[in-house]
Amino acid sequence: MDVTVVGSIALDTVETPSGLNEEGLGGAATFFSLAAANYAPVHLVGVVGEDFPEEHVRLLQSKKIVLDGLERAQGKTFRWTGKYHEDVNNRDTLETQLNVFEQFHPKLPAAACEAPFLFLGNIHPSLQIEVLEQAKPKFVGLDTMNLWINIAQNELREVLKRVDVIIINDSEVRDLTGETNLVKGAKAVKALGPRIVVIKKGEHGCLLYSDEDIFSAPAYPIEEVVDPTGAGDTFAGGFLGHLAGTGKTDAATLRQAVIHGSVVASFTCEKFGPDRLAEIGLADIKARFAEFKKLAEF
Repeated sequence: MDVTVVGSIALDTVETPSGLNEEGLGGAATFFSLAAANYAPVHLVGVVGEDFPEEHVRLLQSKKIVLDGLERAQGKTFRWTGKYHEDVNNRDTLETQLNVFEQFHPKLPAAACEAPFLFLGNIHPSLQIEVLEQAKPKFVGLDTMNLWINIAQNELREVLKRVDVIIINDSEVRDLTGETNLVKGAKAVKALGPRIVVIKKGEHGCLLYSDEDIFSAPAYPIEEVVDPTGAGDTFAGGFLGHLAGTGKTDAATLRQAVIHGSVVASFTCEKFGPDRLAEIGLADIKARFAEFKKLAEF
């Protein structure tokens, strides 16, 4: 089944202990799309500026990502600059230039509206509502971030009433609910609307919480993390992509989706930006999935 994603497409400048990547391809919707495209047809809805390199468009097209919803506006593409510490779990945002993304209002083509699966990237909740007013999905996933929790929580809570799953990290759970215990936090988030809560814990894995199931999974161990930028968005792409590819959302499939998300995210960290995602296919993911399964068996 098809999946539509709405979110940011960016040019990232990232420095990590492994080196520097200047104006590389980035953005939440980009990482999500490149991950999800391994499992199902993806419709990407976003905006770029006149300066967005054609080579990036060709990469997305090479993965069969549908770009009918990619708007090219007058002005510059959204840019983000960040620097990671020696412990790559910590980073500093040095600069954010919204550029054309500042005036972005998503316009979904007909095919994107009809996709059974929809993922709302971490754009402003008011824009997420605009997307929900256009689309006709059977299953909706949501991402958000601390900024929207702090400055637009009323709108965010309206969105939460209309989604099936929220994929957020542990600090966002604490900001949204005030709970420091993740199980209590997951229960409090679920009470806001979504029937499934997925909490990312970085190198410490992931927690899945729903009425039917509680599932805790480790992260896939990586010896050298080159660049973790986009790993969370890649996780979401692997998670929703697997659901869309199977057309199922039962407890067993959700568990598998968590592992698929973790596996694809592990590839992302091995090179700068989406360079590693550009190289892999479903066969690589399945091979690492099998390794992950052995790792977690006891």
